Amino acid sequence: MPNSSPIAYDEFISYLDKFFCISIDDIKTVISEFHAEMRKGLSGNESSLKMIPSFVDRPRGSEKGKFIALDLGGTNFRVLAVELDGKGNTRISAVSKFLIKKQDMMGTGEQLFDFIVHCIHTFFIDNKIDTKKTYDLAFTFSFPVEQTSIAAGKLISWTKGFTASGVEGEDVIILLNEALKKKNIQCIRVAALANDTVGTLVARSYRDSTCDLGVIMGTGTNACYQEKLSNIKKMGCPDTKGHMIINMEWGNFDKLRRTYYDRRLDAGSVNPGKMYLEKMVSGMYLGELTRLIAYDMIKRDLLFNNEPSAMEGFSKKDSLKTEHMSLIAGDETKNLEITRDFLTENGVNKNMLYDRQALKQLCELVSSRAAAIGAAAIAGVITWKDPDLKIKHTVGIDGTLFEKYPGFDQKIDTVFEKLYGKKAVNIELVLAKDGSGKGAAIIAAIAAQVEKKTNDCP
Repeated sequence: MPNSSPIAYDEFISYLDKFFCISIDDIKTVISEFHAEMRKGLSGNESSLKMIPSFVDRPRGSEKGKFIALDLGGTNFRVLAVELDGKGNTRISAVSKFLIKKQDMMGTGEQLFDFIVHCIHTFFIDNKIDTKKTYDLAFTFSFPVEQTSIAAGKLISWTKGFTASGVEGEDVIILLNEALKKKNIQCIRVAALANDTVGTLVARSYRDSTCDLGVIMGTGTNACYQEKLSNIKKMGCPDTKGHMIINMEWGNFDKLRRTYYDRRLDAGSVNPGKMYLEKMVSGMYLGELTRLIAYDMIKRDLLFNNEPSAMEGFSKKDSLKTEHMSLIAGDETKNLEITRDFLTENGVNKNMLYDRQALKQLCELVSSRAAAIGAAAIAGVITWKDPDLKIKHTVGIDGTLFEKYPGFDQKIDTVFEKLYGKKAVNIELVLAKDGSGKGAAIIAAIAAQVEKKTNDCP
């Protein structure tokens, strides 16, 4: 233990454990609050869950053909050709990746969409795709959008460093079509606007009919699920017999108990007072949350005792990232040599075994709470659909946190086992990759099968 006082260290860890530990009763309360927010969101009342209609249902698995998918959600832009065989199988036959320059991200909307269309044109040439044929295209646009039909949606606000003018409040599909027309690209029909979370659900359910929930657990977090049209009161849809996928935007769920460190992280974020669940669960924030705790412990002489470089290193915002937590959490060497090397490489030369053990313990504390909250959210959606867990529910999950953080998936499964006992076997978590590519293409296929009804039900 740290040189200052083992007792003080133990008392501080007990204090942390008290506030970060989430009991089964706590999880049940979260589930109940989740249901209440879902109900309000579906009715059009004020809610921390937006419950956005996607205007698309799950695929049947029989969709087939060759489709084009666009994936815009960060500094890299992808164009893909995806082939569906009508038997639940997908194949990416061509893909091109383009780096978006700052001048395109932060210039005008016209400039950005001209760049997108230039990439499409380059993709067709480089991959020798026949432009005499017409291809249905889905645009994965991973920004907050008010979607009004399967192929229409207005950008609410830019995120992720994009500030292109003249796009917020505008229909991004109209902007894309205008840019295609300007470039005289006539072989494309923009069939659908897609969200990456919806794409995750669609991609997995194309091959697995038991998949009815799609989740992102990576840099950010979100979920979507298949809902009965009769429950989506805010749409006022005359057809109440069908289903539609709902984009929950669950990162904004705010009925969670927050600690002192959560409040500090929120205050220092670019969006204070928002996205509480995301700030407690996603990869963008877990490292910073752990850093805040570690820095507090350093100031109390409970960690890296008498090592000035530790104070300096851990004082910098975002100096500890979730990928570093993953490295530390997965360190199974006898004396935590991997963690020691990481600290040394980052300037903390004097780090004792107990320091490394304490840092690993912090990572465990923060990641376990994240997994518990994630499990509560998943359980909330599944029990909304099936309160007694009578049937199997496959949850398609994409994201580096779920995929790469050691033991994260087992932590979620453990919560289900404690909640539901033997019935927990009816919840299966599976990795569902590339919803923004394969899933978008499937959405284009679904859109191609039905007549577009803008501002109406599918």
